Amino acid sequence: MHFAIPPIAVVPGLQSRIDGKTKPPGSLGQLERLALQIGEIQQSLTPRLDNPQLLVFAGDHGAACAGVSAFPQEVTWQMVENFLAGGAAINVFARHNGLQLQVIDAGVAHAFGPRDGLVDAKVAFGTHNYIEQAAMSSGERDAALARGAAIANNLGEQGCRVIGFGEMGIGNTAAAALLTHQLTGTPLADCVGRGTGLDDAGLARKQALLARAAERAGLPADADALTVLAEFGGFEIAMMTGAMLAAAERRMLLLIDGFIVTSALLVAARIAPAIVDYCVFCHRSAEPGHLAQLRALRAEPLLDLGLRLGEGTGAALAWPLVRAAAAFLNEMASFASAGVSEQS
Repeated sequence: MHFAIPPIAVVPGLQSRIDGKTKPPGSLGQLERLALQIGEIQQSLTPRLDNPQLLVFAGDHGAACAGVSAFPQEVTWQMVENFLAGGAAINVFARHNGLQLQVIDAGVAHAFGPRDGLVDAKVAFGTHNYIEQAAMSSGERDAALARGAAIANNLGEQGCRVIGFGEMGIGNTAAAALLTHQLTGTPLADCVGRGTGLDDAGLARKQALLARAAERAGLPADADALTVLAEFGGFEIAMMTGAMLAAAERRMLLLIDGFIVTSALLVAARIAPAIVDYCVFCHRSAEPGHLAQLRALRAEPLLDLGLRLGEGTGAALAWPLVRAAAAFLNEMASFASAGVSEQS
């Protein structure tokens, strides 16, 4: 698939508009940089954050049955049911912060049937066990990418200008660790965390299993990102990658959550490096591999709350700051309009 993501360009007058607000220059810190980014993405002095959506992509991983997670695989579909019932953390944060929430079945090992609030984009009932074989075929990978792109394009047709990304999938921190190791060159041990709460023995088992998976695949350090995605990824990760690329192509703002979501972005950034300029890195995850991802992408997150839940919770919590950045740009008085003297 080819994505033509436009490079971010300077908007004449945007920086002076920010500097001309009734405040000392730079005194709103990271919010000023965020306002500049939003204006440049939309190529506007008065950007709008219309129809914001938070998408939770769900998928199962064959390797979960090998013991890479503290929770059994059926928790994935059970948590999807919790999302649909409105009872999860992401439901609470999305409701309180004005985000429309949609759940995407990218590849859960469960038959839900037609359900309100659930988008059926299932590629298969979970991936293969990447310890023994590639997680997905190239055809399955490409189908997941295409379905993610179609979801983003459909939202763009509905006037959406902001997409927040979240995920659910037992075992997906393990997949994200392998992707991060392969795409950033970070030692695997530095990419593997406790996920949903492994004890020391569980963490050691997870590290050993992932080392076996990396050895089985035997990929070179410069392996193509799409090959890496097929070897180790999940359908939810691949679908997020496609959705991110299509959203950036439409000049949407991307709210990037934590470790798993950023693993999808690592793939997207290899395909189209310009995508990084469309991203707001919402928080720094407590998962150790997230530091390697942020370093590789030269990203500075908005929040550092020790979160490691996933679901898009960090994106939902950062959303009020994103709104505030656009609001001060659009609504705050300038020195001239307020009749306030500027510094000499």
